Amino acid sequence: MSIGNSPEEVGNSPEEDRPSIHEDDRPSVGRALQQARIDSGRTVEEVSAATRVRVPIVHAIEQEDFSRCGGDVYARGHIRTLARAVGVDPEPLVAQYDAEHGGRPAPTPAAPLFEAERIRAEPRRPNWTAAMVAAIVAVIGFVGFTLFNGGGDGQGSKNPVAEGSPTSGDTESKPAPNKPDPKPDPTDSAIAGAPKDKVTVMVSATEGRSWISAKDHNGAIMFDGLLEEGQSKSFTDKQKIDLVLGDAGAIKLFVNGKEVKDEFKPGQVERLSYTRGDNGGAPEVG
Repeated sequence: MSIGNSPEEVGNSPEEDRPSIHEDDRPSVGRALQQARIDSGRTVEEVSAATRVRVPIVHAIEQEDFSRCGGDVYARGHIRTLARAVGVDPEPLVAQYDAEHGGRPAPTPAAPLFEAERIRAEPRRPNWTAAMVAAIVAVIGFVGFTLFNGGGDGQGSKNPVAEGSPTSGDTESKPAPNKPDPKPDPTDSAIAGAPKDKVTVMVSATEGRSWISAKDHNGAIMFDGLLEEGQSKSFTDKQKIDLVLGDAGAIKLFVNGKEVKDEFKPGQVERLSYTRGDNGGAPEVG
């Protein structure tokens, strides 16, 4: 005759067998942004106008669809921009997004890409700044050489440079009497010397660091990485350049030799396109 085991001998009770459930009462990132927008009394169109994030993208984010953002980097930028616009702290929402989408990726090293792009860009156009400096140095050296030799050959007051009547040996090169112009700013010279039949874009991180991405008209990546404060980067293509600025407020932008006067806000993600016909006006927004 078998004897039944007591409940203590059989094992765990049903309550112990049931897995513990930890419910997260937090709303999703998109719902939190939507609720904050509603609480602030703004429409989607008003938020889009204030942040320059397109209306369909705002709708998609509020419905927890981040595929319209174009990637995790853009999604984080949009979350920060929309959160600031509706008056909430963006960092908890970005952290929640990272936790729900596999974590934040390691940043792309900027220095190797920057050097590689710089090496590729050099053969595309002449270095007008270096040529101009070399010409100025040559003129100054010639003037100094002429003055030095003229003062030591016994001619005295008949110095050809002093009296302005060059000898037969000076007919090929006449030194300018005025001081040469000061050395131009390298940044301005690089933009001013850009070929007219191409589109040239220069970005300068003047207000802090920013992640940037640049593609040519074929969609090939020209640069993808961080631009530290004080650094500048130039891109040239024969048809079109597509830009993405991770923090547009930190960037000063020049297109075909003209500064873009659009006032970008700190933390704002901008997707821009420029062609060789643009002159620094309003770009095509992606």
